[in-house]
Amino acid sequence: MNLDDYRGVWVFIEQNGNKIEGVSLELLGAGRKLADKLQVPLAGFLLGHGVKQMVNQVISYGADEVYVIDQPILTHYRTESYMQGVMLLARKYKPEIILYGATPNGKDLASAVATDLSTGLTADTTMLDVDVSNRLLEASRPAFGGNIMATILCKKHRPQMATVRPKVMKALEPDAARLGKVIEEKIDLKEEDMRTKVLQIVNDVTKKASLAEAHVIVCGGKGMGDLQNFQLIHELAETIGASVGGTRDVVEAGWLPHEQQVGQTGETVTPKIYFAIGISGAIQHVVGMKNSEFIIAINKDPNAPIFDVATYGIVGDAMEIVPKLIQQFKQLKTEKGGEISYA
Repeated sequence: MNLDDYRGVWVFIEQNGNKIEGVSLELLGAGRKLADKLQVPLAGFLLGHGVKQMVNQVISYGADEVYVIDQPILTHYRTESYMQGVMLLARKYKPEIILYGATPNGKDLASAVATDLSTGLTADTTMLDVDVSNRLLEASRPAFGGNIMATILCKKHRPQMATVRPKVMKALEPDAARLGKVIEEKIDLKEEDMRTKVLQIVNDVTKKASLAEAHVIVCGGKGMGDLQNFQLIHELAETIGASVGGTRDVVEAGWLPHEQQVGQTGETVTPKIYFAIGISGAIQHVVGMKNSEFIIAINKDPNAPIFDVATYGIVGDAMEIVPKLIQQFKQLKTEKGGEISYA
């Protein structure tokens, strides 16, 4: 393999029902920075049926080029058909870096492509950079239970690939005036060749709110001491109209269900306001909330790592501070007619 034959940064543009997934737009923002450092084009590649209408949106979010395979056989995601499309594009155009969202489909596709291309794949990446002199993707992720950050390199194979969790990167502001190049390809694959068939699509119609979409989150850690003390987290959240989250230790202790876990093995969140109460600030947790707009940390240890990412920090006993916060917020709600605005 001649590594010099490979150039360009690519992003898998995942779409569902002809709507682009947010993580793909976020990755275009991250990919733009990598491509500029390497002085190469940034490309999005888009597979599906009736997807050409999304090309302009991909370009507006930072892509210089968009590779499109638009065929009926790609109407619904299937590993086999999508993998064939990506393989065709990767072998013909030879990108040096490919980024995928760490969604169920993105992770499935990335692992299948990595296997067939005999290349490396870093999963659930939380930081991306490039070593420009060696043209190496530096894909970093928590390791050993979140105690360290590991930076993983793929020195001998191309393309270099990584999956990135939603909400970790930030999308660029769209620019409708941007112009880009569109390259269309086709795969030689018939429905009768497929080993799997899509018989029915069942949509999830539950109304359960997603922690990842919350504007204000009150998150508690094992520093709250026990389940009884943790009720202060619920009370504060109810008072200010926030969602409740917890660390992995809290979930493992049975104080909260897993869907309310924030961190590397839980939800990645980006609220306007994030209360981190009784949380030490292990890497595994921080990677899931560090992009919050305002982080307010309460911890009795002045050297707790959570203060390194906090916008505001309060050193003290949460069991003394949180009740005072609840009292103050209740008084504020009374003065404001029962509502607190976060605008």
